[in-house]
Amino acid sequence: MNSKIVFGSYVPVKSILHRLDPRIKLIMCIIYVILIFFVNNFLAAIWLLLALLAAIKLSNVGLRQYWQGIKPLFLIILITVAFQILFSSGGKTYWHWGIMAITRDGLINSLIIFYRFIVIITASTVLTATTQTFQIADALAWLMKPLQIIKVPVNQITLMLSIALRFVPTIMDETNKIMKAQRARGINFNAGNLLTRIKHLVPILIPLFVNSFKRAEELATAMEARGYDPNAPRTHYRQLVWHKNDAWAGLALLIVTVGLVCIRIFF
Repeated sequence: MNSKIVFGSYVPVKSILHRLDPRIKLIMCIIYVILIFFVNNFLAAIWLLLALLAAIKLSNVGLRQYWQGIKPLFLIILITVAFQILFSSGGKTYWHWGIMAITRDGLINSLIIFYRFIVIITASTVLTATTQTFQIADALAWLMKPLQIIKVPVNQITLMLSIALRFVPTIMDETNKIMKAQRARGINFNAGNLLTRIKHLVPILIPLFVNSFKRAEELATAMEARGYDPNAPRTHYRQLVWHKNDAWAGLALLIVTVGLVCIRIFF
Protein backbone atom coordinates (compact mmCIF):
# COMPACT_ATOMS: atom_id res chain seq x y z
CA MET A 1 0.00 0.00 0.00
CA ASN A 2 1.18 3.54 -0.66
CA SER A 3 2.96 5.14 2.32
CA LYS A 4 1.05 8.39 1.82
CA ILE A 5 -2.59 9.25 1.56
CA VAL A 6 -4.03 12.45 0.20
CA PHE A 7 -6.88 14.22 1.94
CA GLY A 8 -10.04 12.99 0.24
CA SER A 9 -8.57 9.79 -1.20
CA TYR A 10 -9.70 6.21 -0.57
CA VAL A 11 -7.26 3.64 0.85
CA PRO A 12 -8.19 0.08 -0.28
CA VAL A 13 -7.31 -2.04 2.77
CA LYS A 14 -9.31 -4.55 4.79
CA SER A 15 -10.71 -3.24 8.07
CA ILE A 16 -13.87 -3.10 10.15
CA LEU A 17 -14.54 0.49 9.10
CA HIS A 18 -14.19 -0.37 5.42
CA ARG A 19 -16.95 -2.97 5.78
CA LEU A 20 -19.41 -0.65 7.52
CA ASP A 21 -22.39 0.81 5.69
CA PRO A 22 -21.45 4.25 4.29
CA ARG A 23 -24.62 5.73 5.79
CA ILE A 24 -23.58 4.99 9.38
CA LYS A 25 -20.04 6.23 8.67
CA LEU A 26 -21.36 9.50 7.26
CA ILE A 27 -23.76 9.92 10.21
CA MET A 28 -20.94 9.19 12.66
CA CYS A 29 -18.65 11.72 11.00
CA ILE A 30 -21.31 14.46 10.97
CA ILE A 31 -22.32 13.90 14.61
CA TYR A 32 -18.68 13.65 15.70
CA VAL A 33 -17.89 17.01 14.08
CA ILE A 34 -20.92 18.54 15.84
CA LEU A 35 -19.77 17.08 19.18
CA ILE A 36 -16.36 18.73 18.79
CA PHE A 37 -17.99 22.17 19.09
CA PHE A 38 -19.46 21.15 22.47
CA VAL A 39 -16.05 20.46 24.00
CA ASN A 40 -15.63 22.84 26.94
CA ASN A 41 -12.82 21.29 29.01
CA PHE A 42 -9.65 19.27 28.71
CA LEU A 43 -11.26 15.97 29.71
CA ALA A 44 -13.93 16.29 27.00
CA ALA A 45 -11.23 17.01 24.42
CA ILE A 46 -9.31 13.89 25.47
CA TRP A 47 -12.50 11.80 25.35
CA LEU A 48 -13.27 12.72 21.75
CA LEU A 49 -9.60 12.39 20.79
CA LEU A 50 -9.54 8.83 22.17
CA ALA A 51 -12.66 8.01 20.13
CA LEU A 52 -10.92 9.32 17.00
CA LEU A 53 -7.76 7.32 17.73
CA ALA A 54 -9.90 4.20 18.14
CA ALA A 55 -11.45 4.85 14.71
CA ILE A 56 -7.97 5.34 13.21
CA LYS A 57 -6.87 2.03 14.73
CA LEU A 58 -9.92 0.22 13.36
CA SER A 59 -9.31 1.66 9.88
CA ASN A 60 -5.96 -0.20 9.52
CA VAL A 61 -4.42 3.00 8.15
CA GLY A 62 -1.32 4.18 10.01
CA LEU A 63 -1.26 7.42 12.00
CA ARG A 64 1.73 8.61 9.96
CA GLN A 65 -0.29 8.21 6.79
CA TYR A 66 -3.07 10.39 8.22
CA TRP A 67 -0.43 12.98 9.02
CA GLN A 68 0.65 12.92 5.37
CA GLY A 69 -2.96 13.71 4.47
CA ILE A 70 -3.15 16.63 6.94
CA LYS A 71 0.30 18.01 6.09
CA PRO A 72 -0.72 20.02 2.98
CA LEU A 73 -3.36 21.85 5.09
CA PHE A 74 -1.13 22.38 8.12
CA LEU A 75 0.19 25.78 6.97
CA ILE A 76 -3.37 27.13 6.66
CA ILE A 77 -4.11 25.86 10.18
CA LEU A 78 -1.01 27.55 11.61
CA ILE A 79 -1.86 30.87 9.91
CA THR A 80 -5.38 30.76 11.35
CA VAL A 81 -4.02 29.97 14.83
CA ALA A 82 -1.45 32.78 14.55
CA PHE A 83 -4.19 35.33 13.70
CA GLN A 84 -6.20 34.09 16.67
CA ILE A 85 -3.21 34.54 19.01
CA LEU A 86 -2.21 38.01 17.78
CA PHE A 87 -5.61 39.64 17.34
CA SER A 88 -7.66 38.27 20.25
CA SER A 89 -8.25 40.21 23.44
CA GLY A 90 -9.26 39.28 26.96
CA GLY A 91 -7.52 38.03 30.06
CA LYS A 92 -3.96 38.74 31.11
CA THR A 93 -1.77 40.43 28.46
CA TYR A 94 1.68 38.87 27.96
CA TRP A 95 2.84 40.96 24.98
CA HIS A 96 1.52 44.03 23.19
CA TRP A 97 2.62 45.92 20.09
CA GLY A 98 0.29 48.18 18.10
CA ILE A 99 -2.93 46.34 17.26
CA MET A 100 -1.33 42.97 18.04
CA ALA A 101 -1.31 41.42 21.49
CA ILE A 102 -0.81 38.02 23.06
CA THR A 103 -3.34 37.44 25.82
CA ARG A 104 -4.43 34.54 27.96
CA ASP A 105 -7.80 34.21 26.23
CA GLY A 106 -6.11 34.45 22.83
CA LEU A 107 -3.80 31.56 23.66
CA ILE A 108 -6.67 29.43 24.99
CA ASN A 109 -8.86 30.16 21.94
CA SER A 110 -5.96 29.41 19.58
CA LEU A 111 -5.45 26.01 21.23
CA ILE A 112 -9.18 25.26 20.87
CA ILE A 113 -9.14 26.24 17.19
CA PHE A 114 -5.99 24.18 16.56
CA TYR A 115 -7.58 21.16 18.25
CA ARG A 116 -10.82 21.53 16.27
CA PHE A 117 -9.03 21.91 12.94
CA ILE A 118 -6.81 18.85 13.47
CA VAL A 119 -9.59 16.62 14.80
CA ILE A 120 -12.18 17.62 12.19
CA ILE A 121 -9.76 17.17 9.28
CA THR A 122 -8.59 13.81 10.65
CA ALA A 123 -12.16 12.59 11.19
CA SER A 124 -13.07 13.60 7.64
CA THR A 125 -9.97 11.80 6.37
CA VAL A 126 -11.01 8.64 8.23
CA LEU A 127 -14.35 8.80 6.38
CA THR A 128 -12.83 9.34 2.94
CA ALA A 129 -10.00 6.83 3.51
CA THR A 130 -12.43 4.04 4.41
CA THR A 131 -15.32 4.90 2.06
CA GLN A 132 -15.27 5.12 -1.71
CA THR A 133 -16.49 8.27 -3.39
CA PHE A 134 -19.64 6.77 -4.90
CA GLN A 135 -20.54 5.27 -1.51
CA ILE A 136 -20.31 8.68 0.17
CA ALA A 137 -22.50 10.13 -2.57
CA ASP A 138 -25.06 7.33 -2.14
CA ALA A 139 -25.09 7.81 1.64
CA LEU A 140 -25.55 11.55 1.28
CA ALA A 141 -28.37 11.02 -1.23
CA TRP A 142 -30.07 8.71 1.29
CA LEU A 143 -29.75 11.28 4.08
CA MET A 144 -31.01 14.12 1.88
CA LYS A 145 -33.90 12.16 0.36
CA PRO A 146 -36.56 13.93 2.52
CA LEU A 147 -35.44 17.25 0.99
CA GLN A 148 -36.80 16.12 -2.38
CA ILE A 149 -40.25 16.93 -1.03
CA ILE A 150 -39.38 20.64 -1.10
CA LYS A 151 -37.81 20.32 -4.58
CA VAL A 152 -34.16 20.33 -3.47
CA PRO A 153 -32.00 18.90 -6.33
CA VAL A 154 -30.51 16.08 -4.28
CA ASN A 155 -29.15 14.14 -7.28
CA GLN A 156 -27.28 17.17 -8.62
CA ILE A 157 -25.82 17.97 -5.18
CA THR A 158 -24.57 14.42 -4.63
CA LEU A 159 -23.14 14.33 -8.16
CA MET A 160 -21.18 17.55 -7.52
CA LEU A 161 -19.94 16.14 -4.22
CA SER A 162 -18.77 12.86 -5.77
CA ILE A 163 -17.00 14.70 -8.60
CA ALA A 164 -15.32 17.09 -6.14
CA LEU A 165 -14.13 14.24 -3.90
CA ARG A 166 -12.93 12.31 -6.93
CA PHE A 167 -10.85 15.20 -8.24
CA VAL A 168 -9.24 16.28 -4.94
CA PRO A 169 -6.53 13.55 -5.10
CA THR A 170 -6.13 14.18 -8.84
CA ILE A 171 -5.53 17.89 -8.32
CA MET A 172 -3.08 17.19 -5.49
CA ASP A 173 -1.11 14.80 -7.70
CA GLU A 174 -1.19 17.35 -10.52
CA THR A 175 0.20 19.99 -8.13
CA ASN A 176 3.08 17.71 -7.12
CA LYS A 177 3.93 17.03 -10.77
CA ILE A 178 3.92 20.74 -11.63
CA MET A 179 6.11 21.55 -8.62
CA LYS A 180 8.62 18.87 -9.61
CA ALA A 181 8.67 20.21 -13.17
CA GLN A 182 9.27 23.77 -11.93
CA ARG A 183 12.03 22.61 -9.57
CA ALA A 184 13.69 20.91 -12.55
CA ARG A 185 13.65 24.32 -14.25
CA GLY A 186 15.51 25.88 -11.31
CA ILE A 187 12.75 27.34 -9.11
CA ASN A 188 13.41 27.08 -5.37
CA PHE A 189 10.08 27.38 -3.55
CA ASN A 190 11.74 27.65 -0.12
CA ALA A 191 14.10 30.53 -0.98
CA GLY A 192 13.46 34.25 -0.45
CA ASN A 193 11.04 36.23 1.69
CA LEU A 194 7.27 35.79 1.91
CA LEU A 195 6.58 37.95 -1.18
CA THR A 196 9.10 36.00 -3.25
CA ARG A 197 7.58 32.69 -2.22
CA ILE A 198 4.13 33.94 -3.18
CA LYS A 199 5.45 34.92 -6.61
CA HIS A 200 6.87 31.40 -6.97
CA LEU A 201 3.32 30.04 -6.68
CA VAL A 202 2.25 31.71 -9.93
CA PRO A 203 4.01 29.11 -12.17
CA ILE A 204 2.07 26.46 -10.22
CA LEU A 205 -1.39 28.02 -10.08
CA ILE A 206 -1.66 28.97 -13.77
CA PRO A 207 -1.06 25.47 -15.25
CA LEU A 208 -3.07 23.95 -12.38
CA PHE A 209 -6.13 26.09 -13.21
CA VAL A 210 -5.70 25.42 -16.94
CA ASN A 211 -5.52 21.65 -16.39
CA SER A 212 -8.49 21.74 -13.98
CA PHE A 213 -10.71 23.58 -16.46
CA LYS A 214 -9.58 21.22 -19.22
CA ARG A 215 -10.52 18.18 -17.11
CA ALA A 216 -13.88 19.73 -16.25
CA GLU A 217 -14.62 20.41 -19.91
CA GLU A 218 -13.66 16.85 -20.88
CA LEU A 219 -15.88 15.43 -18.14
CA ALA A 220 -18.83 17.60 -19.20
CA THR A 221 -18.37 16.53 -22.83
CA ALA A 222 -18.21 12.86 -21.85
CA MET A 223 -21.37 13.12 -19.71
CA GLU A 224 -23.23 14.92 -22.48
CA ALA A 225 -22.12 12.33 -25.05
CA ARG A 226 -23.52 9.56 -22.83
CA GLY A 227 -26.87 11.31 -22.57
CA TYR A 228 -26.70 12.26 -18.91
CA ASP A 229 -29.92 13.92 -17.73
CA PRO A 230 -29.61 15.60 -14.29
CA ASN A 231 -33.39 15.55 -13.81
CA ALA A 232 -33.85 11.86 -14.59
CA PRO A 233 -34.52 9.47 -11.66
CA ARG A 234 -31.33 7.71 -10.54
CA THR A 235 -30.89 3.96 -10.09
CA HIS A 236 -28.13 2.23 -8.12
CA TYR A 237 -26.28 -0.91 -9.13
CA ARG A 238 -24.91 -1.40 -5.59
CA GLN A 239 -27.64 -1.36 -2.95
CA LEU A 240 -26.92 -0.16 0.59
CA VAL A 241 -27.58 -2.90 3.15
CA TRP A 242 -27.60 -2.46 6.94
CA HIS A 243 -25.69 -5.16 8.89
CA LYS A 244 -25.16 -6.05 12.55
CA ASN A 245 -21.80 -4.26 12.70
CA ASP A 246 -23.50 -1.04 11.61
CA ALA A 247 -25.78 -1.28 14.64
CA TRP A 248 -22.73 -1.78 16.88
CA ALA A 249 -21.13 1.28 15.30
CA GLY A 250 -24.27 3.29 16.06
CA LEU A 251 -24.12 2.07 19.66
CA ALA A 252 -20.47 3.17 19.90
CA LEU A 253 -21.48 6.62 18.64
CA LEU A 254 -24.22 6.75 21.29
CA ILE A 255 -21.68 5.87 24.00
CA VAL A 256 -19.32 8.61 22.83
CA THR A 257 -22.18 11.14 22.82
CA VAL A 258 -23.46 10.16 26.27
CA GLY A 259 -19.90 10.20 27.61
CA LEU A 260 -19.38 13.74 26.35
CA VAL A 261 -22.69 14.89 27.88
CA CYS A 262 -21.71 13.37 31.25
CA ILE A 263 -18.30 15.03 31.15
CA ARG A 264 -19.89 18.42 30.41
CA ILE A 265 -22.38 18.03 33.28
CA PHE A 266 -20.15 16.61 36.01
CA PHE A 267 -16.78 18.21 35.15
